[in-house]
Amino acid sequence: MKHLLFVLFLLSGGQLMAQTVFSVQYASQADVKVYVVKYESEADLKVYKVKYASEAGNNDGKWFFVDYASQAGKKIFFVDYESQADLKVFFVNYSSEAGWKNNSKKQLMY
Repeated sequence: MKHLLFVLFLLSGGQLMAQTVFSVQYASQADVKVYVVKYESEADLKVYKVKYASEAGNNDGKWFFVDYASQAGKKIFFVDYESQADLKVFFVNYSSEAGWKNNSKKQLMY
């Protein structure tokens, strides 16, 4: 029984580490305020939006958007102005392009 509980704990922990995000309605509900930049060179993080939760990365820019806040590892709010943001992101077209450009901001998504 102990072994079964340990395995279940490990499996659930792995899912929690994945970059599952939920976009909230209000800034006060968010863990991180995000601004989407127009140019890749301005970004702290290049993000690839994956199609399945199993493809989500471990803080490497591969995000899966969940349907409910309770399923999310991080709750984010998209701000209108760069000055309001904790994190600047640029959405990329390919999974291999995702990743951090500014490692000093990496702790925001843990």
